[in-house]
Amino acid sequence: MNNYNIALIPGDGIGPEVIREGKKILEVASKQQGVQINWTEYPFGAEHYLKTGELLPDSVLTEIKDMDAIYLGAVGDPRVKTGILEKEILLKLRFYFDQYINLRPIKLYKGVPTPLKDKKPEDINFYVVRENTEDFYIGIGGRFKGKTSREQLKVFRKLYQAKLAVNFELEDEEEIAYQVGLISKPGTQRVIRYAFDLATKKGLNRVTSVDKANVLTHVYGLWRDCFTEIAQQYPGIETEFTFVDAITMWFLRKPEWFKVVVAPNMFGDIITDLGAMIQGGLGIAAGGNINPGGVSMFEPIHGSAPKYKGKLIANPIATILAGALMMDTLGETKIMTAIEKAVEEVLSEGIVRSADLGGNSSTCQVGEAVVQKLKKG
Repeated sequence: MNNYNIALIPGDGIGPEVIREGKKILEVASKQQGVQINWTEYPFGAEHYLKTGELLPDSVLTEIKDMDAIYLGAVGDPRVKTGILEKEILLKLRFYFDQYINLRPIKLYKGVPTPLKDKKPEDINFYVVRENTEDFYIGIGGRFKGKTSREQLKVFRKLYQAKLAVNFELEDEEEIAYQVGLISKPGTQRVIRYAFDLATKKGLNRVTSVDKANVLTHVYGLWRDCFTEIAQQYPGIETEFTFVDAITMWFLRKPEWFKVVVAPNMFGDIITDLGAMIQGGLGIAAGGNINPGGVSMFEPIHGSAPKYKGKLIANPIATILAGALMMDTLGETKIMTAIEKAVEEVLSEGIVRSADLGGNSSTCQVGEAVVQKLKKG
């Protein structure tokens, strides 16, 4: 029997409600395949922080380092200033475990409506591989005001040889702000190589690279060079470049074209939300923060939705599919397949359906429906 030690972080808002259903389904599907999951639950989130002032201690990171994966509900609460929980829990986990891949399956299931006219499940079924630890998310930047702002602007003008658009004198209360984007060759190479390996593993014949190299030439010129270099090592896979603004149009017009899409961090963040909408909404969208050689973390991408907390109307499907993605990443593909099949049967029938999909079934009822499909095989 295979055993896996999983860190469970239910988190905030609807997180505990949806993670409860995901956990239940993982236990049923795993037991059917002779797999044992050992859970270690952690309280980190808004409630714990407000009571204790503690966010995510380093000692817990050391504990989790010896586990196989992390299953996360959601992080975020209006009682806590925006950015505190997200940076000190979610991003801290991503960076500590070097989860440099954000993997987003974009898949339309039978029975789920899409806003795209005449598109069917066979038309929307691809992956977006997003770089997860570099680009504009590294946090280098600042805001300056008054005298400091004027001094900073002079420095920027000198550094950038007067290319700045700002050519007026700042008043005392006017500010400037900047954010630096940074990508490295090793960081870019490893995410692009992962995309090609994923295409090979899944039997997909096209990898699309996303950038904005026509304007941001310094940063994304390096991205293009790395993509071209690595693509030569996979001669059986078709490749193409596309700009981020163009791919948003093509996601809507011809989603069936895409197989595996690989993108830098910021652009990947944007286009995966668009992907969530064309696959039927945030209630269906699962994601993984992956370190192929370390501890990965899996979560729904919908966030904590605090206004729905306690109402038991949140759709648990994204969390359930995130659990399936976790098992697939751990090598338990049969468990993933069984869960996906059960989810698709429930969605296709349309009898049990959450509010976001036009129904009135509770979070628990949706989860139980998936469990029953699993038990029937």
